[in-house]
Amino acid sequence: MSTQKIAVVTGGNKGVGYAIVKGLCERFKGTIYLTARNEERGKAAIAKLKELGFQPLFHQLDITDQASVNKFKEHIQTTHGGIDLLVNNAGILYSKDASEPFAEQAEQTVAINYFGTLRISEALFPLLRNSARVINLSSSAGHLYRIPSADIRAKFSDAALTIPELSKLMDKFVKDAKENKAEQEGWGNPPYCAYIVSKVGVSALTIIQQRLFDKEVPNRNISANFVHPGYVKTDMNTKGHLTIEQGAKAPLYLALDANLKGKYVWFNCQVVDWYGETTPPKV
Repeated sequence: MSTQKIAVVTGGNKGVGYAIVKGLCERFKGTIYLTARNEERGKAAIAKLKELGFQPLFHQLDITDQASVNKFKEHIQTTHGGIDLLVNNAGILYSKDASEPFAEQAEQTVAINYFGTLRISEALFPLLRNSARVINLSSSAGHLYRIPSADIRAKFSDAALTIPELSKLMDKFVKDAKENKAEQEGWGNPPYCAYIVSKVGVSALTIIQQRLFDKEVPNRNISANFVHPGYVKTDMNTKGHLTIEQGAKAPLYLALDANLKGKYVWFNCQVVDWYGETTPPKV
């Protein structure tokens, strides 16, 4: 079993995820896994990186599918025994002109962005080695004050909030969306509030994860941070103006350079107060 350092990037076949893998290939001293839900697209991304002289590995991974998650975990555990870096990048954002009903958008967005991130985290966290780093891709939409309701914000920011309680809060949003009550309950304006709630969930999850890491005995000295990569031009966000390489800057900073724990980091690598009422410009 190898003791070589292992990095894993979810949703790495395109966009910011691809740029993160590429940046890791340039600087991370170890084995890098590019994972993707679609095997064909994942392998095409690997081929593209190999043309540049890099040697990342591919493994299929659908963070919404427990069987896929279990298979990947078993592969890592058997082949390498542990992980040193986990970048939870996989996610979804419906376009503004999406035809799917809001209830469907809410359910799917939360299922992938929040529950998918939680699922892969719960599977792989036991494999994290001492001083491992976890980076969760959030968003400017993931800031606490993007939620209009003060009562809901208080629940998200409760210092005693547990992961099961947070998951119940996310389920409550989906239920409210299905009952056409999301706006009146204080979650925000449909349909974009689905993305906001999902990313606020990721942000709150990261804070709880760091709190749990800090309480571990023996302590593995693991860091978990969350990041807004910026207004990046991708197929999810065609109006963005940053390149994918610029969007990868802050995640790579957290992966390779920063010594931070439980922080919210902007695309320019600035630490932002997640609890504060204002944020720097999102671009």
